[in-house]
Amino acid sequence: MITLDNVTFTRPDGNRRVTALQDVSMHVDNGHVAVITGPSGSGKPSLLAVASTLARPDTGTILIDGIDVTGLDDAGATELRREKIGIVFQQSNLIPSLDAVDQLVMMGELDGAHRSTRDERREQAKELLDAVDLANHMHKRPAQMSGGQRQRVNIARALMNDPSVLVVDEPTSALDSQAGTRIIELVAKLTHEHDTATMLVTHDEELIDHGSQHLEMLDGHLAQARGVRDEKSSRNDSDSARGRIGAWLIRLGLHPQRSLCR
Repeated sequence: MITLDNVTFTRPDGNRRVTALQDVSMHVDNGHVAVITGPSGSGKPSLLAVASTLARPDTGTILIDGIDVTGLDDAGATELRREKIGIVFQQSNLIPSLDAVDQLVMMGELDGAHRSTRDERREQAKELLDAVDLANHMHKRPAQMSGGQRQRVNIARALMNDPSVLVVDEPTSALDSQAGTRIIELVAKLTHEHDTATMLVTHDEELIDHGSQHLEMLDGHLAQARGVRDEKSSRNDSDSARGRIGAWLIRLGLHPQRSLCR
């Protein structure tokens, strides 16, 4: 699980620093997906950066599995990422010369702990690729895969260290709507199966329903934080209300669509 408590983060902008995050607090439990939306410049990349220890907040506290990781030095943050954090970047950074299996095996070898043999890592890689429906594409290189397949490799690779926290940045930005939906469904499925706490940034609000909660960033603030079920219920209530109003307007002869049919 991951908790951010009153996190403020500033970043350089020329000769000055600008506030990217202001007093942000959030919590994601294991087995849950927090879907984060918001306009460009609202602070979404900064939120993922501090959550994954790629950037250090100015103030506030970050807890991963109940451990305060805010004050870690660069070496400590790197070790933490290897042990507890999986990252899926927006842009595919697969190595062109490696097939899907070796992409994952190499990531396992970079974890720094060397807790398993190469054969064990290779077996783990095959199991993960099978889990993301790439059993028949394990020996393909990136150029031989579709965009959706490459993103599945990215997701599987991020799970090689069995992370507590999974950070996913715009995984559907280069995919069509159908492929994007399948990727989000896959992330939700793997989050549950691997019991990770997942933070997923997307520009596509149609994908909100696939998360456990929806967080909306606005000008560096967490503008909204509520469960997806509440959001669905709110939308359903609104749709139901519009339906009742529409029915009354039709009975009164005032509904615009009814008027057009006359």
